[in-house]
Amino acid sequence: MSTLQEIRVPDIGDYKEVDIIEVLVSPGESVVDGQSLVVVETDKASIEIPAAQAGVIKTLNVVVGDKISEGSLIAMMEVAAAPGMANPVTAPLPEPAPAAVTLSVEPPAQPVEHAPVVASPLAQELTEAKGELPFASPSIRKLARELGVPLTEIRGTGVRGRISRADVESFIKRVMTGQAQTEAQKANTPAAGGGLSGLLPWPQVDFTRFGPVERQDLSRIKKISGANLHRNWVMIPHVTNHEDADITELEAFRVQLNKEHEKAGVKVTLLALLMKTCAVALKKFPGFNASLDGEQIVLKQYFHIGFAADTPNGLVVPVIRDVDQKGVIAIAREMAQLSAKARDGKLGPAEMSGGCFSISSLGGIGGTYFTPIINAPEVAILGVGKSSTRLVWNGKEGVPRLILPLSLSWDHRVIDGAAAGRFNAFVAQSLADFRRLML
Repeated sequence: MSTLQEIRVPDIGDYKEVDIIEVLVSPGESVVDGQSLVVVETDKASIEIPAAQAGVIKTLNVVVGDKISEGSLIAMMEVAAAPGMANPVTAPLPEPAPAAVTLSVEPPAQPVEHAPVVASPLAQELTEAKGELPFASPSIRKLARELGVPLTEIRGTGVRGRISRADVESFIKRVMTGQAQTEAQKANTPAAGGGLSGLLPWPQVDFTRFGPVERQDLSRIKKISGANLHRNWVMIPHVTNHEDADITELEAFRVQLNKEHEKAGVKVTLLALLMKTCAVALKKFPGFNASLDGEQIVLKQYFHIGFAADTPNGLVVPVIRDVDQKGVIAIAREMAQLSAKARDGKLGPAEMSGGCFSISSLGGIGGTYFTPIINAPEVAILGVGKSSTRLVWNGKEGVPRLILPLSLSWDHRVIDGAAAGRFNAFVAQSLADFRRLML
């Protein structure tokens, strides 16, 4: 015997009204336990929602473009009754009615040439709502607030003038290229000015005039992360301090650890040791374990650290929680698991949220010093370059030492130069002598 069961959206963190960007199954299709049904897109990454058990999809209640939250109905599934379960119903299942889509669906917007969503000084030019409130979903309003886009000045292309994400992106592109102006810009830009006050319009170039070209669409992750990075760079007054850390003894310690734990299948990386070092540094300098909230600074009592992970689709930042309470081996094991999930595109929202501080390591690729962009609402990020052997004068002679270049970017609204110098120096000294972390 079989029964019909509802498939609803499980807990996806604090996200609400997220967009369905792919539907992976169709009515009549048999699915197995754990098979992905739909893909949704948050402001951090794409998430696949799986089936909780095996069965046959009878009806689909969502389509691409729908917005869903925890508890939303995705589909009806026919599943086999458990063995031995009494079921007085012997008649065959009734033919299901056509799937009723109960969520609001936005029809495709008019074709527009998409550009990456970019934040800009538009965030300082929000205009007041004029009369009737624009027709837009909560997620679109949140997007507009983050990017500083005045919804009252956007003409929606959806049903009843509903504003879609494509409408917001198109508006931003037209403003950035000088094809349109906000009301604030019209009031402040000289007659001969460009799209933004004091700036020339973005150059429009036919690249094919100079030779053959190939166009590629940005991945979803790059579109989302690009908008966040641009906003953070424009809105946060970045300052970057550079420091060198002598990790000669630390590297020997790391190699020894890996020999001792080789059978356990755990590989301790330099990044795991950096994680532990930064957790201690954040405790010693609480201003770096903070966020700016209006005219208040939020000092966090927990120590969750994110690390930039390179994936085929772009950069993501998994977060390891309570680093201060974990040993280096546990940190290394968890980091390996999160890195694997990141490469497979399987990270969930909870695994990429709640970070207090981030580390961006290019050591496996190359390079020395750089300016990492702060991952708002954090106030600092540590960039790590590739270590190299240098001759260091010890007072009598030059001796070979393994040197690790560090680049600390910090938010000057919250942190001053003296604190940043001390933080960077503490990290470098702790890496040079790992025993300091026990003091």
